[in-house]
Amino acid sequence: MSDLPVQRDAPKPARLAGLRVLAPAVLVPTRAWAGGLALAFALLSTAAHADTLRRFALIAGNDTGGSDTRPLSYARDDARKMHDLLTRLGGVAPSDAKLLLDDDAKDFLTALSELEQRARAARTRGERTALFVYYSGHAKDGALRLGDSRLAFDALKRRLADAAVDIRIAILDSCRSGALTRTKGARRAPAFDVESGAARDARGVVILTSSAADEDSQESDALGGSYFSHHLASGLLGDADRSGDGRVTLFEAYSHAYARTVADTADSSAGPQHPTFSYDLAGNGDLVLTDLRASAEGLVVPGHAPAGAYYFVDPGGLVVAELDKTADTERRVALAPGTYRVKRRLSDRLRIGDVEVARGRTTVLEEPRLKDAPFSDDPVKGAGRGQDAWWAFGLTGGYQSFFDAATRQSLFLSVPLFGAEAELHDYFRRDWVWGFDASMGGTRSVLALPTLAGPAYRYSVVNLGTSLTTEWPLGRVSPFVGGRLAYLILGRQFEDAAFPDQRFAMVSPGLVVGARFQLTRRLHLTTRGRAQYLQYTVDAQRSLGYWELAALLTYAP
Repeated sequence: MSDLPVQRDAPKPARLAGLRVLAPAVLVPTRAWAGGLALAFALLSTAAHADTLRRFALIAGNDTGGSDTRPLSYARDDARKMHDLLTRLGGVAPSDAKLLLDDDAKDFLTALSELEQRARAARTRGERTALFVYYSGHAKDGALRLGDSRLAFDALKRRLADAAVDIRIAILDSCRSGALTRTKGARRAPAFDVESGAARDARGVVILTSSAADEDSQESDALGGSYFSHHLASGLLGDADRSGDGRVTLFEAYSHAYARTVADTADSSAGPQHPTFSYDLAGNGDLVLTDLRASAEGLVVPGHAPAGAYYFVDPGGLVVAELDKTADTERRVALAPGTYRVKRRLSDRLRIGDVEVARGRTTVLEEPRLKDAPFSDDPVKGAGRGQDAWWAFGLTGGYQSFFDAATRQSLFLSVPLFGAEAELHDYFRRDWVWGFDASMGGTRSVLALPTLAGPAYRYSVVNLGTSLTTEWPLGRVSPFVGGRLAYLILGRQFEDAAFPDQRFAMVSPGLVVGARFQLTRRLHLTTRGRAQYLQYTVDAQRSLGYWELAALLTYAP
């Protein structure tokens, strides 16, 4: 990704406290790794192929690491991506995978014990087994930080060494981002070691880390997570498949992640970041991590397509995968179903186009569908706050009603509402939405008071508001919650001129909750509910509340 501008680089304390990886007699220096790594992975067992292993996976992402660390933004996202990859392409059955989001150390160890028990049962049936452990979050002072809890790294090493599983692979990373490329954690912490000697009697252990002992680990908003996890995931989707056999091995994935991480961070203010590894494996062969042929769906860049670096961007503006294509070579990237923007950088311009990856089908990228665009239209820039922001505009239909039954009958009626809205996404920070809405509604009724009855009138509502919500993207669905401030104008216009028109206006604070569904890349459907407070002051001091239910259809240009 050397041609992708990296404009958000800033130093940060080591995300895993500067992991140092030691493997007695087989230590590979991080800056001269290639030859030794190739030799190391020649020791893997031939029985460790994708189609002969029962695979189990524990994937954990935690955005918090205690009061002395800053909350992270992308740890859970990276964990979700890895869970999707392993269950979709990595041969891990969903029932054999555990995804932990913001859980503590006790939950982590409990989930690990459950998977170990299932692996032991599988081994008694004669099955070969593999266990993947992926962690994204804070690490400091020799321990993983899962919220306010701690998991000593030595304890995790012992669990990996003692696990009754044939192949154990641990991938340790930490993801923290904001408006700029950040460092992980609050301050630099002492380094800790990962040694393979303790696992000498085990069937096989591999530990991959995101950085060397004396380096910071970095991440970027444009990638939506850490450089290492992004390039590892992109490699597993197909970019690392240099052999072209449709399978990505452990050697291919790590080699790819190493080279791309070093290249992307070489010019950063924190300096280049060098992923590291340790291993203790017997046998020969290589371990297949993902099988691109496991799913019929995906995107193929045909051999006749131009050579170069291709980037695949999701509707939120994040690069989900990359592909380095050579001339006359067909390449495949196992993208999940959805709509993506494809970008290929030329020396003086971009080639950009949209492609729809259909469920259950292989989609071929057609070069004529890409159009020339200036660099100013680059969907992956990440230059600063608001640079990746995007607008959505839509129409809404809903219903408003007050909680109090007496109020609904005599004062403020229940009415349908119709209106328009504008949403500014990812301006303040990723997954925050600043909304502006206007709606109106009305109905006809007859006044019914203890002392007066009969006059007919037109009841009207004008509803103006602004809201700030935060979303949690879960594939095509994004639940959200937030606050709203509205200016509500309620009125009664009598048909009999003898009765004066009435109008009441008041600022109304409230809460909003709902979910946004991605129908296509540009078309979204949102369902939501609101609860608002209103202080009535005309003839008495009364605290009232009302609710609104609505559906919103939006278009993102």
